[in-house]
Amino acid sequence: MAEEDSGQERTEDPTPKRLEDARRKGQIPRSRELNTFAVVMAGVAGCGLLAQYMAARLERIMRGNFRLDRADVFEPRALAEHSLATLFDGLLLLAPFLGLMTVVALLAPIALGGWVVSWESLSPKLDKLNPLAGFKRMFSVRGLVELLKSLLKVVLLAAVAALIFQVFGDEVLRLADEDLHQALARGLDFLWLSSLLLAAGLVVLVAIDVPYQLWDHHRKLKMTLQEVKDEFKESEGRPEVKSKIRQLQRERAQQRMMDEVPKADVVVTNPTHFAVALRYDQSQGGAPTVVAKGVDLIAAQIRRRATEAGVPLVAAPPLARALYYSTELEQEIPEGLYLAVAHVLAYVYQLKAARGPGERPPPPKDLPVPDEFLQGEAAD
Repeated sequence: MAEEDSGQERTEDPTPKRLEDARRKGQIPRSRELNTFAVVMAGVAGCGLLAQYMAARLERIMRGNFRLDRADVFEPRALAEHSLATLFDGLLLLAPFLGLMTVVALLAPIALGGWVVSWESLSPKLDKLNPLAGFKRMFSVRGLVELLKSLLKVVLLAAVAALIFQVFGDEVLRLADEDLHQALARGLDFLWLSSLLLAAGLVVLVAIDVPYQLWDHHRKLKMTLQEVKDEFKESEGRPEVKSKIRQLQRERAQQRMMDEVPKADVVVTNPTHFAVALRYDQSQGGAPTVVAKGVDLIAAQIRRRATEAGVPLVAAPPLARALYYSTELEQEIPEGLYLAVAHVLAYVYQLKAARGPGERPPPPKDLPVPDEFLQGEAAD
């Protein structure tokens, strides 16, 4: 385990902020073996898909050069034109294959760690020019791992190559006895099969290297307990950050509360200082629920929102204060206020059933609010 100067070990998993900072600096997991495997497999796929096209182009180039007239060889202008034509045919031969390889070579590195552009990682670092630091890296654990991977790669590829020569060596030598077209076609087939077998040999190395790179990246970003505490203090521990978080939480809670006001059945008011919105779902049973409440400015917003949505306002100062102090949001009203709220809801239902101004019932008065709920009388 790596240790800090303070002697603390890196035992804590990296925090999201640490991971994001590392990504911003370009410190992401990368596997060279995975990139090599992807490029080799792209080459195999290119040989398989473009074999006929490449064989036809290569045959054309070889026939054109072998049939070159003697006069053209000693004519500079004709020889230059022939060379340019051959170069152009060669480019057409390799262009699809090289294009595929280029695309894969660009996309393969992002398969493990994703795409990231870090100007900090591109900036020159003078410490990398220090021979002593380079010498230490050569004999570090990572240097040893890279050496072992290189040796394993050599052993695997050598074993696969030996197997290929043992199985197909005689057939490759017999290509010289075949006609040009058949020799080119079979030669590309051998090339495709050989590349496929070599790529299969790299699978073992990729299966080892990818988990190791992920583990090593995670290990390097591990933190000491003190670093975790310092990061917490630096971000969420600062008073201004806490204050901002609490402000955002209050604003979101208030917005959600205001969204519930149009769904209420009635808003009981003080009528100016308090406002409590109640909703009663008869199908669910239970008691009415407080969906919004507030004092002063928030109470004014509740009343305005209710008026815009057509929710009735009932002025009942003792009941409004009792509901505000005794019941939290999304909670049912206490049993002691059932009778008083029932009077209010009955009035609301009569009000909705009234067909004209002459049929409007009188608002409820002297609601039965128990003495234990009569608090905050001085607030009005």
